[in-house]
Formats: sequence, structure tokens, C-alpha cells
Amino acid sequence: MTMLFDRKSGRFTRARTRLFYGYIVVAAAFLIMAITWGTNYTFGVFFKPLLEEFGWTRAATSAAFSMSLILTGVVGTISGKITDKFGPRVVVTIAGVLLSSGCLLLSQVNSLWQLYLFYGVLIGVGMGGVFIPLASPIARWFVRRRGMMTGIVVSGLSIGTLIMSPVATWLISNYGWRTSYMAVGIAAFILVIPTAQVLKHDPRQVGQLPYGGDNGTENNSGLRVLGYSFLEAMHTQQFWMLAIAWLCFGIGLGTVLVHIVPHAIDLGISAASAAMILSIIGGLGAIGRVAMGSVSDKMGIKLSLFICFVIISMALFWLLAAKELWMLYLFATIFGFGYGGVVALASPVIAEQFGLSSHGVILGSLVLFAEIGDAIGPVASGYLFDLKGNYDLAFLTEASIAVIGLILISLLRAPAPRK
Repeated sequence: MTMLFDRKSGRFTRARTRLFYGYIVVAAAFLIMAITWGTNYTFGVFFKPLLEEFGWTRAATSAAFSMSLILTGVVGTISGKITDKFGPRVVVTIAGVLLSSGCLLLSQVNSLWQLYLFYGVLIGVGMGGVFIPLASPIARWFVRRRGMMTGIVVSGLSIGTLIMSPVATWLISNYGWRTSYMAVGIAAFILVIPTAQVLKHDPRQVGQLPYGGDNGTENNSGLRVLGYSFLEAMHTQQFWMLAIAWLCFGIGLGTVLVHIVPHAIDLGISAASAAMILSIIGGLGAIGRVAMGSVSDKMGIKLSLFICFVIISMALFWLLAAKELWMLYLFATIFGFGYGGVVALASPVIAEQFGLSSHGVILGSLVLFAEIGDAIGPVASGYLFDLKGNYDLAFLTEASIAVIGLILISLLRAPAPRK
């Protein structure tokens, strides 16, 4: 049943026939998330071909990924603020243009500075206009099923990784990495930009109420619509606990996404089997997003988030012992599920802790900390590999840092209500 706005009476009424537009927003956001993040996370597949052709160090090559992630986080905070005011459509459209252009230009790379410019800057800025404008509006569209619907949207990130990693591997093996980047860029342009045009920021734009919202109340969100401003949130202990926890999460995630494929190949595993590790992470990440999003609707966001951090910490410690393909596949299964759950719960935990009025920019700042971690992890791990000749110390460091995030989540409490 859908709530529609009656212009004559000035009230919302119930209607049984009209499709709730929030489901269209969810479907469009899912598709865009899959294409954009699936494209972005193929960097680990392109990593070895770039090293082989140009002879760059792993640390120097990883720096492009790190630069991209930092800009993604910085721009994400800005795009969150813009989305809070103007909605996601224009922001995501521009992001799609930048992402596809970056991939096309990467097909012509001949020097390290070009990699930094095209991937680090252009794609980094483009990706900054994707996650927040797609995830944040879901909190406005849904009161009931908020966790589940957010999980579905962000599961696109994992589904994209699941599909794009083997596709990129196949393209590279048959046509070379340059043609592959060109094909990926064209696909991103064709799929992302038209889909972005159906995105809506708020149900009132189409004369509807949020799913599960109450008729006749000013607050139809089930939360503090006026909530905390960004500056007010920054003055709470809870904000910084979440920020540092997401920083810890990002360090481990960035390391895995960039270095797990090269690590597997170094162990004597074929490139195709190594790329499948990323696909498993993507597939289980999708399951984790939907599952933990749904679980959080029933057992609470904090407990669900704590479980996810436990799973991630266990997986990273297991990675230290994983020297065979089946062990790496098991790691990918465990890690993917936990990481997917954390991503799914980012938007709901911000809504629960700080309300909706500045939801986009606060969520963007949280993602910024995760992206900083994503940036630190690959470069630091690449440096430790260049120094030690293996990833043992790097993986031990990431696992220990994940435990810090776990402790912070366990201590999280709701902030005091605004006076």
C-alpha cells in the first residue's frame, strides 16, 4: 500500500494501485552501484599487467589506488552535502561521465604520472559522486525495511565486483589491458548515465510518503529529521568512534582489494583463479549486505555491526595462514560477508545516531575515513612487501588494526538527544 499526497485536502491518503517509487530508486541505485564500483575494483586485476609492462614498484603502483580513494572520500563528503540539498540525479550523472572518461584515458597510459592523473584523480573524483548520493536517499525513502533496502543497494558494489573481475580478466587475456579499459569505460557510460535520470531524493517529490511513514505527522521518517548538523555531530564522541572504526576497516579492505590477487599469483596460483578470489569477496559481500541489513532491522544496528567486525578480524588473521587456493577462497568467503555487512550498515547507523537532516554529509565524512584507510592500506602493504619480500607482516598489521575497530564498535553508545 502506498501513501499519496492529495492536493485538494492537503493530506496523504492510502492507495493500493500505484507502485511505490522507492523500489525504482532502489533498483536504479543498485545497478549504478554495481557498474561503478565493479569497474573501480578491477584495479587489482589490472595491477599485474601494469607492473609487467612498465616495471613500476608495487608501492608506486598502489599509490594511484590510494590517491583515488582519498579523493573519493573527500569528494564524497562534498557530494553528500550537495545531495542533501539538491538530490542525487545530477551528482551521479557527472560522476558517471568522469568514471567512464577516466577508464577511456587509462587505455592510453604510458607513464606513472598519467596513471595518477587518470585513475588517482579523475576516477577518484568520479567515484566520490557515487556511494553517498545512492545510499543516503534510501534512509529517506524507507522507515520500515531501511536496513534491508540499504543492504540491497550497496550489495550492488559486491555484485559488480563479482561480475567485473572475471570479465576484466577475460578481456585482458584476450585483448590486452588497454582494450579492456576502453571496453569498461564505454560500458560504464552507456549504463550509468541513463539510469541516473530516474533517481529521486525524497518521496514527496512524487507525492508519496516514506515506506512505513505515518500519515499526518511532520516527521515521517521514524527518526530525528532535524537531527544533528554536521558540526554538532563532530562534537560527539560517537562520531569519532565511528570514524576511527571505519578508518581501521578501510585499511584492511584496501589492502585486500589491491594485493590479494598479486599475493595469490606469488603463491603460484593462476591469474584466473586469483581473480576468482575477488569475485568470491564480491559475491559474499552482496549476501552480507542484504543479510546483515535485514538482520539489523530485527536485532539492532550496533550488534549487527559488532558481528561484522568480529568476522572481518577473524578473516584477516586466517589470511596469515592461507597459503593454498582453498584457504584463500575460505578467506574470501568470510571476509566478503563481513565487509559487505559493514558497508550496508554505514547509512543506517548514521541515521540512527544523528538523524536525517545532515545525513548525506555525515555519511560522507564517515566514508572519507574509510577511504583514507583504503588509501593507507595498499601503499603501506606494498612498502612492507618491497621491504620484506612477502605479505606476512602486512597482513598481521591489518588484522591487528581490525581488532581496534572491533573494540570501538563494542563501546558505541547513542549520543544524547539534541536540546
